[in-house]
Amino acid sequence: MTLPDHIDGYGPVQAFAAVDARTVAKSMGAGRGSETTPRRGSSEKLRETLRAAILETGLRNGGTISFHHHLRDGDDVLRRVMAELADLGFKGLRVAASSIFPAHACLVDYIRSGVVDRIVSSYITGPVAEAISAGALPTPAVLQTHGGRAWAIESGVLAIDVAFVAAPAADSGGNLNGVDGKSACGPLGYPMVDVRFAGHVVAVTDTLLDYPLSRIDIAQDLVDLVVVVDTIGDPARIVSGTTRVTEDPDGLAIARLAAEVIDASGLLIDGFSFQTGAGGISLAVADSVADLMRRRGIVGGFAAGGITQGIVSMFREGLFRVLFDVQCFDLAAVASYRDDVGHLPMSASLYASPGGKGAVVDRLDVMILGAAEIDTRFDVNVTAVGGGRIIGGSGGHADTAAGAKLAIVTTKLASRDNPKIVDRVECISTPGESIDVVVTEAGIAVNPRRKDLIEVLGRAGLPLVSIETLRRLSAQAAGRDGPACRPQGRIVAVVEYRDGSVIDLVRQPLAG
Repeated sequence: MTLPDHIDGYGPVQAFAAVDARTVAKSMGAGRGSETTPRRGSSEKLRETLRAAILETGLRNGGTISFHHHLRDGDDVLRRVMAELADLGFKGLRVAASSIFPAHACLVDYIRSGVVDRIVSSYITGPVAEAISAGALPTPAVLQTHGGRAWAIESGVLAIDVAFVAAPAADSGGNLNGVDGKSACGPLGYPMVDVRFAGHVVAVTDTLLDYPLSRIDIAQDLVDLVVVVDTIGDPARIVSGTTRVTEDPDGLAIARLAAEVIDASGLLIDGFSFQTGAGGISLAVADSVADLMRRRGIVGGFAAGGITQGIVSMFREGLFRVLFDVQCFDLAAVASYRDDVGHLPMSASLYASPGGKGAVVDRLDVMILGAAEIDTRFDVNVTAVGGGRIIGGSGGHADTAAGAKLAIVTTKLASRDNPKIVDRVECISTPGESIDVVVTEAGIAVNPRRKDLIEVLGRAGLPLVSIETLRRLSAQAAGRDGPACRPQGRIVAVVEYRDGSVIDLVRQPLAG
C-alpha cells in the first residue's frame, strides 16, 4: 500500500518503517495544553457543578479533552461532560479518549452538530465506530496503540487541554483511587499519563471520602478540580463479551496447543512472564498454561496487562509473584487490586510507551493475541473489516507483540463464513515482523523469521504447517476467499504504529 505524503485533517504522514526502528521524528514538546489558562494552586478544589469546573479551566473552542475507559461500557462521565460542553456552545473539540465503547454513542450527535470534529483513540467500537466508518467525522480519526497514545502525550504530539478523570473515589484535596466507592474499577492506569501533562485536570467522582485517601492512584498535586455527581457509571458493565473464556471445543483445543508451543519454546521456567489478550481463546490459554505450571512447580515472575479473573486465580494460587495491572477486565480483578499487595498498578506509559525508560511489555516472555484477520505475511488486523467497518483498534496489541519474546496469535480458521487467514489483511494493526506463531485448529504456522522456533517446535513433534496452507484451509472452512481488494474511497481513519508512524489507513468504499 502506498501512503500519501499529507492527509487533510491529519497533516504530514510519516510512514511506518519497521518494528525495531525508532522512527519518531515529531518534536518533543511540553505536553501541556496550549489553549488553557495557567494552573492556579489551591487547596479548595471542590466545585458544585461540572459546568462551573469546565468554565474555570478556560477551555476554548477547538481544544482537546481527554477521557479514560476503565469503566468500559459502564462509563457515564464522557456523556455527562459532553452534554455540558454542548449546552455551553463549544465547537470543534478534539476528543482524546483512551477507548470508546457503545456507552459513548452520544458522540455521534456531537459530531453531527459540530461540537466534536476530531477523535483520537486506541480502540473504538459501537455507534461511534459506525459513524466514523460512514464518514460522519469531518477529519480522519486517529487510531493509536495504548503505548503510542502514552508516548504522544508525553512527547507533546497529543497536547491535552483538559483531562476529565472518572474517579471511583476522591477526597477534597484531589487524591483519587479506583478501589473505593460504589463504582470501583481497579487501577487508573490510562489517566495516570493524561494528568501529568494536561493543562487542567478535573476529577469527576460519585464517592467523596475524608482527606486523605488511604489508597492513592492519582495524587492531589496533579488534580485541579473535583466535582461530585450521583454516579460515574456502572462497574458491572466493565465485563464485556470479549472478556470471557471460550467454551468452544475448537477454541479450547487451540488454547491447549498454544500452551504446548509455550512449553516447547523453553520460556516456561521460573520467573516466566506472561500476558493474554481479552479474547476468549486467549483467556483459555491461561488455563492451559496454569496446568503446566502446576505440574512443573513453576513460579512465574509476573503476569501483566488488563487483568482478568483467570490471571487473578493464578496469582492467588502462587503461580505468579506479581501482577502488573493497567486496567481491570472484571470485578474479580477489581477485588484483587483492592486486597492483594502484589497486585500492582501501572500507567499506560509504564505498560507500553516506546519512548520511556523501560516498558513492561519489553520484559514479557509470552504474549497471547487474538486477530480479526491475519495474512500470509503474518500482519494482523484488529481494526477494520468488511470494507472499512471499524471494529476496535490495536489497544495494546502492537505494543505487546513488539516487546514479547514470543508473540502468539490464536485463532480459528473461520468465523461464520469469514476466513480468518487471508492473502492480505484489510488493515494492518500489528506488523507481521513482530508476530512469531499462529495457532489454529488445523496446526501451527511459525514466522519464517523464527528459524529457531521452527526447529524446537519441530523437535517437540508439534503439528507445523505453512501460513499459506492455513490460508487455503481457512478459505475452505469459510467457503470463500478473503476480499480481493481494499476500499479506495475517502480516508476515515489513520492507523498509527506505536512510534507515531502511519502503518495503515481506513477508507470508505467508493460510491457505486
